[in-house]
Amino acid sequence: MLAFVDSHTHLADPAFDADRDDVIARARDAGALALVCIGESLAAAERARAIAVRHPGFVSFTAGVHPHDADTFDAERDLAAIRAEVAAGAVAVGECGLDYHYDHSPRDRQIAAFEAQLDLAYDLERPVVVHTREAADDTLSLVYEAGKRGVVGVLHCYTGSHDLARAALDVGWYVSFSGIVTFKRWTDDELLRLVPDDRLLAESDAPYLAPTPHRGKRNEPAWVPRTVERLAQARAATAEHVAALVIDNARRCFGLAIAGAPR
Repeated sequence: MLAFVDSHTHLADPAFDADRDDVIARARDAGALALVCIGESLAAAERARAIAVRHPGFVSFTAGVHPHDADTFDAERDLAAIRAEVAAGAVAVGECGLDYHYDHSPRDRQIAAFEAQLDLAYDLERPVVVHTREAADDTLSLVYEAGKRGVVGVLHCYTGSHDLARAALDVGWYVSFSGIVTFKRWTDDELLRLVPDDRLLAESDAPYLAPTPHRGKRNEPAWVPRTVERLAQARAATAEHVAALVIDNARRCFGLAIAGAPR
């Protein structure tokens, strides 16, 4: 059985309301050593914290405001709420970032919300979980400048340009891959090899993006080994080697106390 860490899962999503504890138990049984439950909104962060409290030492949580919700972002109110969640144990700020594909919020509002959360991460000395879609240039600029100040983060569920990945890596960031890399339409194995061993992460992004052979189903953290195996194939390594890398990287990135993790 392959040990792993799921560095990005939306366990607080209503898709798991009927069987959340069973999903978490299946992840444990599949070899998970830790799960990072993403609070992509303040309401989701509150639910994620409650899940982490029920599963201490196994589920961690984050808190942030997604770019889709940037139009209603209120810096004073929302940054205070994120600060409170970090004080209560949130291991990262986010999911935040830029999404120019859907443009659910105006781009200037997205940038303002993202900049504010990068600044907060700097103040709190917490990593940032970043969503970026069709916004490579602006993401690169903001991530690179934050990274030069010492902010560390993750480009999550990454499928973007090599230039953005290199810029993030140059300032010490991590790059995380999801089940998308198992899809038949995936063609960029060079990107999977570009990320150094000490900056590679794997995630489910559940309930979305179930890996092959589970496509079309609600995704679960238990299926992250499929992504790890695909990363190993692209990198000409064993699955056990890549799994050990992503466990150790998740521990360092998020400050997780993972029993049995390599050091």
